[in-house]
Amino acid sequence: MNFQVTVLKILVAYPDGFAVMEDLKRDMAILATSGRDWADRTKRLAAKVPGLDIFSQGLVERISGGWKITSKGREVLELMEAQPTALETPQAPPTEDTSATSPAPIPPLRQPADRAKRRRERRERRREARERARANAS
Repeated sequence: MNFQVTVLKILVAYPDGFAVMEDLKRDMAILATSGRDWADRTKRLAAKVPGLDIFSQGLVERISGGWKITSKGREVLELMEAQPTALETPQAPPTEDTSATSPAPIPPLRQPADRAKRRRERRERRREARERARANAS
C-alpha cells in the first residue's frame, strides 16, 4: 500500500479535506487490512507520479491536530486518477467476450457520513444485544 496516495484518497473523502489524526489512523488501518485490491490500486496511482511527497510538494498541510488536503493535492490526485498508464491504455477490442474475466471496479472510499451512520447502527445493535442479554440473565 502506498502511504502517500492513501492519505490523499482519505483526505479527499472528508468534508473540507480535513481529518484529525485519529480518523486518519483508523481509516489507514481499515484500508491496510482491506486486501490486495487497495494495495494494487495505490501502487498503480503512485506509479503515475514518481517522486510523490505530499508534504514537501504542498499537497497536504498539517493543521491543528490533523491533516488537510490542499487544492494542489486535489489536482494531483485527479491527475493520477485520470491518466491512463501504458497497461491501461485502450487497445484493439478483443474478438471474444472477456467481460466475465475482467476484474470488478474498485469501489470509491465511503463518505464520512456513511461511516458515521454505520458506526451508529453498530452501537445501537450492540446496545440492544446487551439489553437482551441482561433481560435473559434475570
